[in-house]
This record gives sequence, structure tokens and C-alpha cells, in this order.
Amino acid sequence: MKSGTFTKIGLSSLLALVLTLSVYAQQGNEKATDGKFKPTDASLKQYQYPQWFLDAKFGIWAHWGPQAVPRQGDWYARQMYEEGSADYKYHVANYGHPSKFGYKDIIPLWKAQKWNPEQLMALYKKAGAKYFVSMGTHHDNFFLWNSKIHKWNAVNMGPQKDVVGIWQKAAQKEGLRFGVSEHLGASYTWYQPSHGADKTGPMTGVAYDGTDPKYADLYHNKTAADDKGWLTNNPENQKEWLSCIEELIDNYHPDLLYSDSGLPFGDVGREMIAHYYNADIKKNNGKLEAVYNCKQPSFGMWAQDVERGVLDSISPYPWQTDTSIGDWFYRTGQKYKSSLEIIQMLVDIVSKNGNLLINIVQTPEGDLEPDMLKTLEDIGDWTKVNGEGIYGTRPWKVFGERPAKAESVVKRNRFDENFKFSAKEIRFTTKGNTLYAFCLGIPTEDIRILSLGKNSKLATKAIASVKLLGSKAKVEWKQESDALVISIPANTSAVPVSGFKIEFKK
Repeated sequence: MKSGTFTKIGLSSLLALVLTLSVYAQQGNEKATDGKFKPTDASLKQYQYPQWFLDAKFGIWAHWGPQAVPRQGDWYARQMYEEGSADYKYHVANYGHPSKFGYKDIIPLWKAQKWNPEQLMALYKKAGAKYFVSMGTHHDNFFLWNSKIHKWNAVNMGPQKDVVGIWQKAAQKEGLRFGVSEHLGASYTWYQPSHGADKTGPMTGVAYDGTDPKYADLYHNKTAADDKGWLTNNPENQKEWLSCIEELIDNYHPDLLYSDSGLPFGDVGREMIAHYYNADIKKNNGKLEAVYNCKQPSFGMWAQDVERGVLDSISPYPWQTDTSIGDWFYRTGQKYKSSLEIIQMLVDIVSKNGNLLINIVQTPEGDLEPDMLKTLEDIGDWTKVNGEGIYGTRPWKVFGERPAKAESVVKRNRFDENFKFSAKEIRFTTKGNTLYAFCLGIPTEDIRILSLGKNSKLATKAIASVKLLGSKAKVEWKQESDALVISIPANTSAVPVSGFKIEFKK
């Protein structure tokens, strides 16, 4: 039970709530220990990555919900309460002061009236995605699934649809694996500005609507003075989080579950993971197909996620980059990544044993803008030709080759948005006896791959053939002592990222 609400709730309601939390806690403990996995690191290290995730390489995410309504981008539900911020000023000018018109009043405006999940999923499949991830809940504590925990969910208000369930059905129809993202763990501290008031101006001291106890099921209660981290340190909040995420798991049994944090809440998070894995084994008749993502090294217990970033070497454990084609939520006039940037990122990530999960920004109404459709079409054209060097592949002995003194693609732990790949950036993937080498820029001279020279310690077998993916034209090549030299193929300028299929003599 959260502090500060005892005087607002009748005794019978209080006892019912305490009993509910107690039942959830007992169920969580029973579920977590009922199966192969226990909520300990030693037990979770039994985890084996499912084949589908190892082979998929490319997923698309719908990071979408009521925060898209104002068309101002990410974190609107928090920043509209931060006096002086751009979102606060926009909100006051367009909706009114947050003491009178708060985020609770934005939620019903999200109608998703142009959302066509079947059509979108067909587009994503055509673009080459092998899995799809729906947002389950963002830091705004609004659930996109059919929840019995509180009224702030998409079935009860807004679209009045089970968004997660409908996305799942559409993904399964197209043969895509289905995942859900949860950002709830951070919501308890993230939402605290809603409990404030203006410090200046005509509304000085007038409390925002988050201070009203009757909305505590949306905005949470005010946290303690020392509870300011990304994840709350309040044990009752942590238990509440567990009950919410276990409801999501038990209702939908997703193939992938993503947390927008490191492992949440220590043993509480381990309890959730154990339950998730055990429930998945039961669903799949003894076979574990589930993938859990969180933002810290996995040591084999889950698949590490790197937000808007990339690892700089081959990881022994499969991992994932999550990023967006633009802002996380729809923003009027925002600049989107090009298809070339996404393809280059995909190849770089796959060469290092990773997957790319990218958010395709939807309008508040639920459709895509024309330039987004063109980008998806271009990606699909590329994956149709080059997919054999991506899907089902594994890292080679090295991830690739880089020019001497090349700058890192990682900047402040993020993928450098201004980085430009050149034709001297080569990335490798492998499948059986076949090596794939991708040239990440348009070459203006012969391509020289040093790792495949006759005297290279990496090239233990002589090369039998070199082919350009998607072309029947003969590729001119020669294996010199210091490099494999490939002459520039015709029409390479039309394909900025070229894939070469290299076979070795047996």
C-alpha cells in the first residue's frame, strides 16, 4: 500500500487492496519457483538463446501511445509539468494549465482512428522484419493491454481497443515473432513533476492535477525524498510493478519482453524473469522460446539491449540495439533516418552478433507519413536482395575492417548520429562455408579486403568464388598476398551497401 492514501480510502477498500497485493506477491513467489528457473543468477545462467532470435536480426517496434497526441515528441507526460520547458509552454498555450487540464485529459484524445495493424504488419514483413514489438506501457503508466489492475488502459479509454492483443494477432498472421516493451519501472520517479506547482507567474503555488489523490492510480504517489533514481527504491512500488508485468506476461505470453532499464529491482526483477521463462516453457511444451531484454550486460541470462547505441566488438552473447527512425513519439516536422543509415546500422550490428530493433514512428492517428512508407520500401528492396547475408548468419572471426585512424561509430555510448560510413568500412557475416562481406559505402576504386589476403592469418582457406548479391554479372577479383581485391561491379553506385558472397575451397 502506498503512503499518503490511507485517509482517502475506506477501511474495506484498504483491506481489499492489501489482500490483493498479498495475493500477487504470493503468486509471484509460487510462479517464480515453479519450474526450471529460479530467481537467482546461477539459475538464470541456464538460459539458452532461442533459434528464432539468433536468426531474426531485424525487428520493428511500435513505440506508440497517447503521448503522440500533442505531436511534440518524447516525454510529454513528464515535461508538460516542468515549468518553463517547451512542452509546458505548449501545453498551457494549447490545452490550459496542468492544474486544470493534465495528462489524464490528454489520454482520451488518443483515438487511433487511422490505425490499420494488419496493413502495417504486412508492410513491416515486406521491409524484412522478422519480429515486431508493441509498447505495453510507457513511463506514463498507461497500459496498452486489457488490464484489470487499473482503469488507465487502452481498452477502457482512448481507442477502447486491446492494442497489444490486436498487434499480436496481426504479427502472428504474418508469421512474425511478437514482443512487448515495458517502461513502467521508471514511471514512479519519472512522474514526480506532476506532483508539483508553478514557482512563478500568476499560477504560483497552484498544484498540478498529479497531487490529487484520486488520480494516484495514474500519477502514482509522491515519492520519498531519497527516491530519485531511474528506478524507484520503494518496495511497495516494486511489488506493484511485478504484478503489472506478470499480468502482461500471463495474458499475452510474448516471445520477447523488453524493460527500459537495467535489470529492474534486483531480486524482484529476477523473480519476473524466472516467471517469464518458466511460463514460456510451459506454453511451448518444454521448449524455451522467450527472450528478455534489459540494458545491462547479460552474462548469458538475457539479451542485452543498447539504446540508440552499438557495441564496438563481437559479443559472445546475442544482443540488441533499440533505436528509432526519429523521435520516440511523433513530433511535427521531425527528421527521420534514411534507409541507407538504417541498412548500414543493421549490417554493422549483425556483424557483431546483434539484432536491430527500430521504432517506426506512427502519427497519433496510427498511420505512417509518406516518407516513412518510402523508407520501408527501400529497406525491403535491399533485404530482398541481401537478406541471405543477414538472416540466419553468425559473426565471423572479426566483425569487419575499418580505415586506419577511423573515428568510432560510438559517441558517448550512443551510435554517432553524424557518423558517415565509407566504402572502406567492411563488415562480415558467415553461414556454413560461406562468408559475406558488405561494403558500407559506394566504392570509387577497387575494394581491398585485407582479412582475406593469402598471407592473412584469418584466411585459412583459398577463395573459390566471389559473387555480388542480387547480380548475375561476373565479379572480377583476385586474391593477392595482402588482400582480396574486388573490381568495382557495374551499377554499384545504385546500391550504396553492396554484399559479396565469398565461397572457400573445400
